[in-house]
Amino acid sequence: MNKVVRQHIPVAELPEHLREGLDPDALVTIEFTLEPRPTLQDILARRQNNYASSEEIDEHVHSLRAEWAPREL
Repeated sequence: MNKVVRQHIPVAELPEHLREGLDPDALVTIEFTLEPRPTLQDILARRQNNYASSEEIDEHVHSLRAEWAPREL
């Protein structure tokens, strides 16, 4: 893992969202740790199985039509 450390950085030089709640006259040490890029396996492992059969899709559409039919003018 790659790590970069920067010391004695004035808070006033930080981006606004990082300065929040800090004394603008203070000095800070910043440590950056590079996160590993996800692999294709990581991405595929996070996906959800959102596939449905044509029968399941038909049933869903019919149930929606039945639900909304009484509301039609």
